[in-house]
Amino acid sequence: MTENEVRDCAYAMPISSPAYPRFPFRFVDRETIIITYRTDPDALARIVPAPLRPAAPLVKYEFIGMPDSSGLGSYTETGQVIPVEHNGESGGFTHAMYLDNEAGIASGRELLGFPKVLAQPKLEIRNDALVGTLDYNGVRVATATMAYKYAPLDHGTVKDTLAAPGFLLKILPHVDGSARVCELVKYYVTDVTVKGAWTGPGSLELHPHCFAPVAKLPVLEVISAIHMVVDLTIGGGEVIHDYLRIPSNAS
Repeated sequence: MTENEVRDCAYAMPISSPAYPRFPFRFVDRETIIITYRTDPDALARIVPAPLRPAAPLVKYEFIGMPDSSGLGSYTETGQVIPVEHNGESGGFTHAMYLDNEAGIASGRELLGFPKVLAQPKLEIRNDALVGTLDYNGVRVATATMAYKYAPLDHGTVKDTLAAPGFLLKILPHVDGSARVCELVKYYVTDVTVKGAWTGPGSLELHPHCFAPVAKLPVLEVISAIHMVVDLTIGGGEVIHDYLRIPSNAS
């Protein structure tokens, strides 16, 4: 393999058989429940990286079933998204993600900086309720419930909420263990089709775990619950802040 061939092929590891295909990724029949809850503002302040700022003392806990993901297959994902602001723009900072798919983990972490970790989430219908559970090596970490298709939501309103940007903290190490990449990334979802959206009663229970510390943002009050089924695409993003190009004593 020549040096030019290496450069032409080098977009993911390993070069002989990349763990995932190139952008974009299309997700069909992506089913999500989002439990929005009020949490401790001091705990949020310790987690949200500057220059982002928490928009309110709220967290969105998500369970996502993705049965048809181009190049990635079928898997389930769960995690916490924090409403934030950046230069007057509102969006969501993805704080934690747990899933059961190697290609999804590798692509998410390496390309955009999604904080993805291997675990065992599930999203299923149990009689009249949607139930989401997260286990980390056999230990229950999170349980969410929501009434199944309880009350319809306006599809246009849901689509508008999905138009807000997402923010990610992308970190890649150098060969000496120092940070080679430390960037704040902004991305959008596109080509959104809302196939169904509902609200209704919901609950969320979080348990402490040393390697899945979702309970460090405690549930003080459940504010709302949303269930949606959508098709959408995730492509590339843009770097909006490079932590390695500013003085180390900067705020």
